[in-house]
Amino acid sequence: MWILHFLPDAFITWFANLVLLAGVALTVMGLFVHRLPIPVLYQYQLMFKLLGIVVLCAGVYLRGGVAVEQAWRDRVAEVEARLKQAEEISQRENTRIEAQVVTRTRTVRERAQEIVKYVDREIVKYDTKFAPGGICEIPQEFITAHNRAAEVPAK
Repeated sequence: MWILHFLPDAFITWFANLVLLAGVALTVMGLFVHRLPIPVLYQYQLMFKLLGIVVLCAGVYLRGGVAVEQAWRDRVAEVEARLKQAEEISQRENTRIEAQVVTRTRTVRERAQEIVKYVDREIVKYDTKFAPGGICEIPQEFITAHNRAAEVPAK
């Protein structure tokens, strides 16, 4: 019931209970109005019964609406609690993943620096060797260094 969102919870419960009790009272009054000492009320016996039943039905409907609204609010609170727990777990996992990324990045950079040092130390020896006709000879150490650079680092 959409109107329940705009009213305070205590008022809604109180009002639903009041309507339900009024319906019960009117229905009972309609059933036993002929035994009351006020003879004028006897002519309104049918009206008391009908109005009592209508108000009783409205009270039951309101109580049901309040119960359903409370059940939905409880479900929302439960889902919010689970969401908060999932966010905490996600935050811990993100921290762990970030640590792994930093470690792998550091490993890749260190490996790249080792390869650069190797190239500077070993491959430079072959820079002065040129074949006739301006063609450069590719040494085996260069091929090895290139292949090592392309390998996945061992753990």
